[in-house]
Amino acid sequence: MTARSLFIAVAVGVVTGVVGRLLAGRSRSVPVWLPIAAGVAAAMLATVLAWMSDVVRPGLSDLAVVMQVLFAAAGVAIVVATADRPAPAPVGGPGRPARKGRLR
Repeated sequence: MTARSLFIAVAVGVVTGVVGRLLAGRSRSVPVWLPIAAGVAAAMLATVLAWMSDVVRPGLSDLAVVMQVLFAAAGVAIVVATADRPAPAPVGGPGRPARKGRLR
């Protein structure tokens, strides 16, 4: 794993995160930084996995870049799909207050 492959992973993650945020639209209340961070993290994970499985050869490996793009797209899609969900209801359920005190 070289500095060049890490730089490419960061670039792929940033581009994928920005594109994913733009495709999500304004209807989702996802912070701008979250899909970008998810894309970078997933692309870095793909780089490490490619390095550990000896896919990476000297120079730019096409398979490693494809892995970075696929991992980054999956990470961004998961974050955009789940980031703006409402918080779960309290333990007592909607309309009923949560029990206080000891349980019997």
